[in-house]
Amino acid sequence: MEPVLILLSVNFAVLAFTYTNGFHDAANAIATVVGTRVLTARQAVILGAITNFLGALSGVAVAETIGTGLVDAQLITIGTVLCAMIAGIGWNVLTWYFGLPSSSSHALIGGLLGAALASAHNRWEVIKWPVFYPKVIVPMLASPVIGFIGGMLVMTVLFVLIRRLRPRVVDSLFGRLQLVSASYMGWSHGYADGQKTMGIMALACYVATRHGDLQHLPGWLNFLYSPQFEIKTWIKCSCGLAMAMGTYIGGWRIIQTLGQKMVRLRPVHGFAAETTGATLLLVTGKFGLPISTTHAITTAIMGVGCARRFSALDWQLAERILWAWMMTIPASALLAYGLIRVGQAWGF
Repeated sequence: MEPVLILLSVNFAVLAFTYTNGFHDAANAIATVVGTRVLTARQAVILGAITNFLGALSGVAVAETIGTGLVDAQLITIGTVLCAMIAGIGWNVLTWYFGLPSSSSHALIGGLLGAALASAHNRWEVIKWPVFYPKVIVPMLASPVIGFIGGMLVMTVLFVLIRRLRPRVVDSLFGRLQLVSASYMGWSHGYADGQKTMGIMALACYVATRHGDLQHLPGWLNFLYSPQFEIKTWIKCSCGLAMAMGTYIGGWRIIQTLGQKMVRLRPVHGFAAETTGATLLLVTGKFGLPISTTHAITTAIMGVGCARRFSALDWQLAERILWAWMMTIPASALLAYGLIRVGQAWGF
């Protein structure tokens, strides 16, 4: 029964990470519609929860990349996944405390890589480099640039189209349109980003089953048995609920940073940023690329702000955010690596 308890602890840690993911990524997805005052935070959270859930049920490409495409499952254990989750949670809580929209996706990836490397006793082949480089490194570098330029271009086009309209008409029109773009953003977040922790939970069940830890499961726990990697319905539902709760309870700091502090937004700007970020997430999600929702929406907001004038952006705050992004994968990887090493030293 002890291996089963360990697996249940791992799944609990995955849900806890998903909950902290709600602090960051799901909050990022609704920040603009709150910042433009089109919806209240409570209304936006409800909209985000529904659209996130629908998006998460719409595909599994990203979940498969996270669960099977980054590390060799033959060289890791349940403890590997547990330490990866603890490291990701630690980094999420730290950056949430300082109000920085760092990437939960990259915290998850960094934790998994660091824990896997330590579990494999520094055998670098545990990392699937042919997948890691094109599906993680390249999109990580390219998506912020695409988001920034895309946001600027979309906003520039909108400026041309609305330049003869009165401000009141513009606010009224895009206040309605932003309900569509916010729903699109929430759906895209669930489609591309909500799958990531689902992939980790499915990986944990698969690794436990492959190691023979689930041979004598009680009947009421048979749902954990996974002889092959599979994103089951209970995994999708539990992760979606955990993310929604995290958004509702802890997303306020990130909403304030993105929706109010970084650049002043009106409904037209929120529409442009959400449409840009959501389209970026949709396209990359189709190809199973686990890019960060934070990168997509934050850089789109930056681009929208700079379309008016570059001084509209708080460059000092933008610099803090960029440093947090750069540190996420290395910091969470080192933390997870250290946790595994401590466990090995204590005979676990």
